[in-house]
Formats: sequence, structure tokens, C-alpha cells
Amino acid sequence: MAARGGATVPRGQHHDAHGAGAGTRGAHGPQASGPDTHAAGPHGAAPPTRRGRPRSEAVERSIIDAVVRLLEEGVSIADLSIERIARTAGVGKATIYRRWEGKESLLVDVVRSMEPVDPPLPGTSVRDDLVALVETMRSRGLAKRSSALLHNVFAQMQSYPTLWEMYHRIAVTPRRERLEAVLRRGVETGEIRADVDFDLLGDLFVGPMLVRTVLRPESTPGPGSAERIVDSVLNGVRPPS
Repeated sequence: MAARGGATVPRGQHHDAHGAGAGTRGAHGPQASGPDTHAAGPHGAAPPTRRGRPRSEAVERSIIDAVVRLLEEGVSIADLSIERIARTAGVGKATIYRRWEGKESLLVDVVRSMEPVDPPLPGTSVRDDLVALVETMRSRGLAKRSSALLHNVFAQMQSYPTLWEMYHRIAVTPRRERLEAVLRRGVETGEIRADVDFDLLGDLFVGPMLVRTVLRPESTPGPGSAERIVDSVLNGVRPPS
């Protein structure tokens, strides 16, 4: 995965207490109020709609690209500053602070932009949803392994407790909650026993893929790995017939 070719970054929102469904940056300032775009013009035709959002997204993309460029040039997280990022992006510092609370939340967005996008779950069955979740983890793990920049950034992030905690809160925790929701649906449909520990069960699904993609660089999980992992775990947690 190319370092610059990341996913479109979600619009900023304040984080909630658990990080689920939250955006990764501080709230944007209020939109400037303009003429009612639905009001009729002098000849009964609606006036042109103001299009401020695409310009805003272009500015955000330029800021994220500036951070990636600095990281590619070997600038460490410690040496990154909002002033340096703003200068590289050709914007003012206030422009960055209107979109992110600080360097940490900006860096989380940068990392997320370099990761594969989480696809929607198929919703056809609990097994299919679990396979999709584990397969997404395989894609992310292989991306981190193949991208020297992403691997280096993650290694540096672990030395910054606030940044690491923020990444977990707004990126890892929502994915974990998404997995737990699928597992609970499996209990409701009778595909998973009701006495299981959901936290442990989540580890049983994601653990093998984490080991193979992150901790064992000599091992490359190929297509079909997600299905084998999911079926092996489901066989052990199905209710007795």
C-alpha cells in the first residue's frame, strides 16, 4: 500500500468516552452561514449551492500529505511540530488547530489514512461477518509489514503513551466493539454458546492473525486463512447438539 494513497479521512468529531464511532480529530469550527441554498432566486431558480466542503477536504489532505512527506524524509515524531507541519503544507497553524486538537490526534489520522479501509460487513451470517473481520485484520497486518514507513511510525508511537492510548481508543476499540457485537449476535442466533467469555473469544479469533502478520514476519497468511481461523474457533464454541 502506498504511503500516500490512504483512505479518505472521516470528518472530525469530538471523541466520546469509549471511542466508538468517534472521529479522530477535534471538532471543526462552525460553518459560515450563507444565503439559504433552497431559496428561489429572482427568476424562480435556486441559486448555486456554496461548496466549501471540498476545499476543506483538500486542505486536510494537504496537511496529512505534509506529515507523511516529513516522516518519509526521516523526521521523527518527536521532531514533528504543528509549525513545521503547517510550513510544509503551506497553511497557517490555525488551519490545523481548527481540524485537530493537536499533534497526537493529527498523527492518528495520518496513520489511519495509510491503513486499508475497513469494509462493510456482509451481514449474511455470523460466520461470514467474522471471516470479513479477520480478513480485514490480515490486510492491515500485511500492509504494516510491507510499508516500512507505517512499521516505523507504529514502532515510534509505542514510545508515546498518550498517542498510543489515543490510537487504541479511536481505532482499535471500535473494531473490538464491532467484533463483540457480531459475537453477541452469534449467541442470539444459537451459533455460539452463551457461557463464553467475549473478551477471550475475541482474542481467539484475532490472535492467530496477529501472530502471523505482526509477530512472525517469516509467516505470510494467504487467502483462506481467515476462513480456517474462524471455522476452527466456531467449532469449539458451538452449543452442544
